[in-house]
Amino acid sequence: MSVFRLVERAIMGRKAGNLYINPKKLGNLAKPCMKEMVSFLNCMALNNIKDDKCEKQKQLLSVCMQGQSDHKNKSWGNINYHLQRLTRGRKG
Repeated sequence: MSVFRLVERAIMGRKAGNLYINPKKLGNLAKPCMKEMVSFLNCMALNNIKDDKCEKQKQLLSVCMQGQSDHKNKSWGNINYHLQRLTRGRKG
């Protein structure tokens, strides 16, 4: 099944037939800090949400996230917004 699908019913006041992307289908994209985040969340769960006992995991997650922010990726924003904006021009 494709990432793109046509929504045949009205969604919260929108006209039927809008193009919609299911974000769950994009789940196979790279998740660079997932291992560190899961480790930190597991530590928090084991220690009753006391982050002072999870300093090592917290530091590893912070370092990973700071390393990712240095890549300066160009953001597309919300892809559904851009698809709807583009299809508005085609209807006229």
